[in-house]
Amino acid sequence: MRAHPFIVGRSDDESAVDRLTSRPDHALVGVIRMPEATSSPVQSIVRRVIGAMLALAASVLIVYLDRDGYRDAAGGELSLLDCVYYATVSLSTTGYGDITPVSPEARLVNVLIITPLRVLFLIVLVGTTLEVLTERSRQAFKIQRWRSKVRDHVVVIGYGTKGRSAVKALLGDDLEPGRIVVVDTDHTALEAASSLGLVTVNGSGTRSDVLRVAGIPRARAIVVAPARDDTAVLVTLTARELAPKAQLVAAVREAENVHLLRQSGADSVVVSSETAGRLLGMATTTPSVVEMFEDLLTPDVGLAIAERDVEQGEVGGSPRHLPDIVLGVVREGRLYRVDAPEADAIEQGDRLLYVKKVSPADR
Repeated sequence: MRAHPFIVGRSDDESAVDRLTSRPDHALVGVIRMPEATSSPVQSIVRRVIGAMLALAASVLIVYLDRDGYRDAAGGELSLLDCVYYATVSLSTTGYGDITPVSPEARLVNVLIITPLRVLFLIVLVGTTLEVLTERSRQAFKIQRWRSKVRDHVVVIGYGTKGRSAVKALLGDDLEPGRIVVVDTDHTALEAASSLGLVTVNGSGTRSDVLRVAGIPRARAIVVAPARDDTAVLVTLTARELAPKAQLVAAVREAENVHLLRQSGADSVVVSSETAGRLLGMATTTPSVVEMFEDLLTPDVGLAIAERDVEQGEVGGSPRHLPDIVLGVVREGRLYRVDAPEADAIEQGDRLLYVKKVSPADR
């Protein structure tokens, strides 16, 4: 019996949907979500009422300036109150004819009481629909502007526990939330990311068109943090093909998959399960060491690991004689530990990996 060849192709679901990269910007509303400034419902209603009052005032002014062109069924020249009345019944689409307030008192009641009730009714009835339409227009404009200008950002693929921790570290290093893009398929995770002011893309990180929409080709760094190791390998392959020069770091659960991530193009690979296991083992005998590790990995307060350029006066000296606690020297993209022979003397263009003290005032 002949074996059938294994054919790799697009899935039925993917072929049935237009590729994201071929869609116009307004069609990406719902796929890309730009961060929005939040406001309370009361503030939203107040803004709508103010807008309605401004429109009413403009209409009254127009009618009053051209009052000679209007006729009142009761006779006489239109007063300012008549103009206000005419504007209110016109804007509220109430109309006039069979029942018309004639006395000034009746018209004043119509203006001060009936019309505000009509405006309130319109706000409740069509306010939500108008807000949705306006929101889609704003989102489409923001997406268009963002896609044309986004450069040197960081893309985080997978917003689970590892992805959230990576974003927290990036924000702790003073990276602006708007320069972080989160790619995930979980709506709850995307809502959580959006609440932090991050740009979100709804889609699978294994699809090249989703990564293109996230701006992967122009990204400075890429964090691959899905829940499964096989997914991490596929995402790394796709991301590296689209962004050959970006710094790509990936997380895996098992150490046996590290070489697959390396071969797929990852610059750095973090083994989450083994790292956690080592810390758990150390905590049983030397809990203070684990506390120190947690302090170094937390950029908010205490001690933190940082990297900086060497100063001109430090060139030629030993990193072990500096006031800072230097852990290593980065030279031409390669890290040398402080006890390595290559790190005996600091050279021009080196960067120092050191321990710095962080206080709440620095945040």
